[in-house]
Amino acid sequence: MSMQQPDPSQQQPSSFGPPPAGSAPGGAAPSSAPSPYGQQPPYGQPAQGWAPPPPAPEKRKSWFARHKVLTGLGALVGVAIVGAQLGGGDEDPAVADGGTTVVEDAAADTPADDGGAADEDAAAEEDAEEPAAADLPGLGDAVRDGKFEFTVTELEDGVKQIGDDFLNEKAQGQFVLVHMTVENIGDEAQYFDGDSQELVDTKGRTHSADTGAAIYLEDSNSFLNEINPGNTVDGVVVFDLPKKATPATLELHDSMFSDGVEVSVK
Repeated sequence: MSMQQPDPSQQQPSSFGPPPAGSAPGGAAPSSAPSPYGQQPPYGQPAQGWAPPPPAPEKRKSWFARHKVLTGLGALVGVAIVGAQLGGGDEDPAVADGGTTVVEDAAADTPADDGGAADEDAAAEEDAEEPAAADLPGLGDAVRDGKFEFTVTELEDGVKQIGDDFLNEKAQGQFVLVHMTVENIGDEAQYFDGDSQELVDTKGRTHSADTGAAIYLEDSNSFLNEINPGNTVDGVVVFDLPKKATPATLELHDSMFSDGVEVSVK
């Protein structure tokens, strides 16, 4: 006896297996009920019909707040006008025809300063300085500084070159040769150095000695010459001045640390 095989297409779903794909549990058809909130837009996109609220209107500042400088100037002008009205006095300024205020020039009544007082002061200063320069010792006068007594005997200017034809030194401007005698009046030996001496011209410029040029001068005796107590040395100090410079005074020192003494060479 043969048994009839069931048709696979007519098989009923088993109550123990998973429902077929696309079917609702229990064999019911999928639900297509609408959402109570309406159709939702895709994620990240705003819903249709929605717009952000408009920005709050900007408060407009008042005219005075936007024009602080003009407001401040106006306040100052107002204060000035009120002050002028309160302290103006009894006298009114003269008013010309047409209502224009005429301001009287107070400076017109003041005599102009012609500079006479300034000229008198300058002349007084010059008069005060001239006797001081005239009182300075000059050529042939003995002066002392520290352990040395100096006597300037001669001054040569306009010298262009020092030395012979083979060994010489040329001046940048002009050499000025100052001849002097130096005596040690102390009780110890002391070095006489021409580099410690200074020359001041008529324009007030101070010039130092040119000891390098003095080396080419015979018997200058002004480069670290040691003088024993009681001895006297004849020396020459060399200065290199501009061509148009005129010597006025010398400042002589027994050393670079001494106060020095002035001698007029005009």
